[in-house]
Amino acid sequence: MKTRAAVAFEAKKLLEIVELDLEGPRAGEVLVEIKATGICHTDAYTLDGFDSEGIFPSVLGHEGAGIVREVGAGVTSLKAGDHVIPLYTAECRQCKTCLSGKSNLCTAVRTTQGKGVMPDGTSRFRYKGREVFHYMGCSTFSNFTVLPEISLAKIRDDAPFDKACYIGCGVTTGVGAVINTAKVEAGANVIVFGLGGIGLNVIQAAKMVGADMIVGVDINDAKADWGKRFGMTHFVNSKNVQGDLVPHLVALTNGGADYTFDCTGNTTVMRQALEACHRGWGESIIIGVAEAGREIATRPFQLVTGRVWKGSAFGGARGRTDVPKIVDWYMNGKIEIDPMITHVLSLDEINKGFDLMHEGKSIRSVIVY
Repeated sequence: MKTRAAVAFEAKKLLEIVELDLEGPRAGEVLVEIKATGICHTDAYTLDGFDSEGIFPSVLGHEGAGIVREVGAGVTSLKAGDHVIPLYTAECRQCKTCLSGKSNLCTAVRTTQGKGVMPDGTSRFRYKGREVFHYMGCSTFSNFTVLPEISLAKIRDDAPFDKACYIGCGVTTGVGAVINTAKVEAGANVIVFGLGGIGLNVIQAAKMVGADMIVGVDINDAKADWGKRFGMTHFVNSKNVQGDLVPHLVALTNGGADYTFDCTGNTTVMRQALEACHRGWGESIIIGVAEAGREIATRPFQLVTGRVWKGSAFGGARGRTDVPKIVDWYMNGKIEIDPMITHVLSLDEINKGFDLMHEGKSIRSVIVY
């Protein structure tokens, strides 16, 4: 079949809107019509050439929502007509990691996913006979795409695609980091570094669980109103702090935060986030993705005296199990998404969406097919 898609033919080049040939689903695979997809910083990270797994040409996009149109042999959990969210972190429920209950980092399709192909080692996309690679196992910048059954979460039919797609990455990553990774408790003090799409979801989750002081740190004053809208109690523009940022934050939180979250991907900020934690028990959660090859550093004494560094991928969520619950939270008014969808664009306008993100003018731009 044919599908329109935004293809990244090279790093650092604009996406091109072209018609691709798409092979239907093989055994264990599902054909999905993507109805809406968000533009995430991770897509830009790969397009800008910072991703060690970046392969070109490829169909980017990993934050989508759509409808199952066809299932391959052996697929039992989904059928045509089901509404779904693609998962860049699969949940097979059979591998060592899934069975351990200790992590959401399913290994079932991870190796082939990182190579831009389906589990059988081949791509379903072609352009003028040439292979085009999948991205993060999702490729939601294509109107139709094929995914493994275990990389799809079935959701309720009444959830709007242009909002639910954001749960495929940004919402789940931020909310999950608070609930699953840090397990923030009521009354805790929290600092959030970077008030973009992920950071705002960290803030609203911290408010949801009853955190006391929620400090937002950014270099853009315009983010202050956004943070306050979702529950932030204090705002710090790190550019305006006289002297070192860390002592300022430690003083503000009376000895340091119980939990800090890096949502920037900046390794300098990651160190600041750790060192702004409270001595003895503070935990710092790294969410932001740093450029390939970057390393983090701190004095060992920071860890010896009780601070903890943790990482969180996809908010520690088990996609097929947890994503439908988060969709329910949104539909039941427990969390907000609508205000964060600042721009709705067509596929032909997708490069404009990247520009808005780089210019700091959007929280989340969504492409509606």
